[in-house]
Amino acid sequence: MRYLFILLALIAVNLISTQPAISEEIEKIQLEMRDYDGVTLPAGTFIPVLNTQEISTQTCPEGYKVKFISTNDLFLHETNVIPRDTEFYGYIEKINEPIVGTNAAMRIKITKLVMKDGFEIPIKAYLYSSNDNLIGGELTPPAQWVRMPHYQSRFQGISWIHRGATLQMRPGGTRMMGVHTTVPVGDQQIIVLVAPAEITHTVNEY
Repeated sequence: MRYLFILLALIAVNLISTQPAISEEIEKIQLEMRDYDGVTLPAGTFIPVLNTQEISTQTCPEGYKVKFISTNDLFLHETNVIPRDTEFYGYIEKINEPIVGTNAAMRIKITKLVMKDGFEIPIKAYLYSSNDNLIGGELTPPAQWVRMPHYQSRFQGISWIHRGATLQMRPGGTRMMGVHTTVPVGDQQIIVLVAPAEITHTVNEY
């Protein structure tokens, strides 16, 4: 009985001595977990990026994979949610071939971002264009210009006085054949989120 009492006393002393260390470890884990609550980037967020390879409607088919790299840190409040040099991956979703009157166009969809430590986050975004995110598709110049008379006149008293006509150049009714659209390597572009992105991970650079 005496030995049993000594054994129980030793166990109790050991538990009391390790209790502060256990409490400190639990508190440390809780503090670390608070940094991973995640943030939500709203739809419409713009992200400046750099193109890493030439993308052309002439040489790249639909489905061609593309890669961009962010050129700035993107902060939300005080958190750097998308650090500089984060990689963005996607593909050419749609290509419109050049036709008479319109240049070729393409829509580039972005599907994920990869941070510098390799952590991947799925996103829904496009390479931005004011033309419904369609890169290219501009009207081509007129195929010809025609001379048309422009009559000059002014109102004097109660009647119009005509002073003859001058010839002016006006665009004809047809336009030139469209050309292919290219996004050069190293070109500065903007990615726009079309749906909220859940950023569940941050990179600690310190």
